[in-house]
Amino acid sequence: MPQPTPAHSSRTSSRSALSAPSRPSLPSLPFRLSRPFPPHATSAPVHTPVLAVTADALVVADFGPRTRRPRPRRPPGPYRRLLATPGARAFTAGNLLARLPAGMFSVSAVVMIAGTRGSYALAGAVTATGLAATALVAPWTARLVDRYGQARAALPATLVAALGSLALLLCVRWDAPAWTLFAAYAATATTPNTGGMARARWTHLLKDDAGALHTANSFEQAMDELCFMLGPVLAAFLCTALFPEAGTLVAVVLLVTGMLLFTAQRSTEPPARPRPNAKAPLRTPGIPALLVVCLATGGVFGATEVVTIAFADAQGHRAAAGAVLALQAAGSCAAGLLYGALKPAGPAARRLPWCVAAMAALLTLPLLAASLSGSLPLLALTLLVAGMATAPTMVTTMTLVQQRTPRDRLNEGMTLAVTGLLGGIACGSAAGGWTVEHVSPAAAYAIPVTAAATALLLALLPPRTPGHNPRDAATRH
Repeated sequence: MPQPTPAHSSRTSSRSALSAPSRPSLPSLPFRLSRPFPPHATSAPVHTPVLAVTADALVVADFGPRTRRPRPRRPPGPYRRLLATPGARAFTAGNLLARLPAGMFSVSAVVMIAGTRGSYALAGAVTATGLAATALVAPWTARLVDRYGQARAALPATLVAALGSLALLLCVRWDAPAWTLFAAYAATATTPNTGGMARARWTHLLKDDAGALHTANSFEQAMDELCFMLGPVLAAFLCTALFPEAGTLVAVVLLVTGMLLFTAQRSTEPPARPRPNAKAPLRTPGIPALLVVCLATGGVFGATEVVTIAFADAQGHRAAAGAVLALQAAGSCAAGLLYGALKPAGPAARRLPWCVAAMAALLTLPLLAASLSGSLPLLALTLLVAGMATAPTMVTTMTLVQQRTPRDRLNEGMTLAVTGLLGGIACGSAAGGWTVEHVSPAAAYAIPVTAAATALLLALLPPRTPGHNPRDAATRH
């Protein structure tokens, strides 16, 4: 028997029909909008796109899992590949700790002696004595490192140098006679050439990869610039913020700690050569000419430092001289890293004149800025630009020293190059100081330009025996 329909049912239906808006009729589609899953599917459903139609648009919704395509990995950069060499990061960290005090000792000694004795002349004489002693002793220390190994020779030499620095500190602290300051600081000349030992390790590890060795030399040069940029700033801060002896004390701790960490990495240490068959680097063809180039290049560094300090003092901003010199070091550091990332074109002997020529050309910018404008900010900018040519010059020079020095005496050869730089720095400082006093600070910027031009003339001279490789001769012996 049929059930009666409620009376409100028809009214509700009619009210809904009246209130519902009119919708356009949908066109017939040539495909099905969706497909229900089969009733027997108990496993994970098959993900198919769902199609839907709005007023005037077709919407496709895909609820399936998203799979990302793996991005192609970028090949590692040259410095990342370099530091991926087994054992490289460990000895690099220790070497940087031991190298940072190189830029701290002289500044700390000057501040400490001048602050307690009241004499910058005495402080300058003491540091000059240490520089001269280093130029004489460093090659002998490097020869011992080549013969007996870095761990056996460098560590005792470092301890002797640390004792000399501590003796200087005590002599200054207890107001000892002036001659004791000279004797104590001269003992620091046994400090090993930490940068040269690091380059010797890279040469040993990368002897079959010239491109990677070029990157390693550029990296080490950039680290040199970084240490000589941060070292004086750190030393000056410690000596003024704490007590006058703080800079020397911290430098000694860093030197000994870094050398202990560096020499502990025995897996990357080059083998010792107790009886080297090769002749001394000074008698090796091509090395004396490179040492003279290093001497002239050191003149650029020494003259620029003294003249910049004098120019800033003449402008009434002597305290800003350190920041201006730090800009030059920063430009050299950045250029060194960029130069190492590039592939060198041609042999190093052909690249050296071009690098020295660029250095000589860019050094004319500080001369023009100081002579024509007298503006210290403009001078700082030109020194930043000029510093970008010094690192490529030093990298190429050190590469040539490595190529022309017999492997049995590699540390000795690179230490001789550093000794040439130190001698050039002393000569450049003296020439720059004389020109500042007798002419003017602005005109004294001609001294670095002259030194760079001299280095260019020396670099253009042909080698005595072209095509001779002393390393091959050493191998044949």
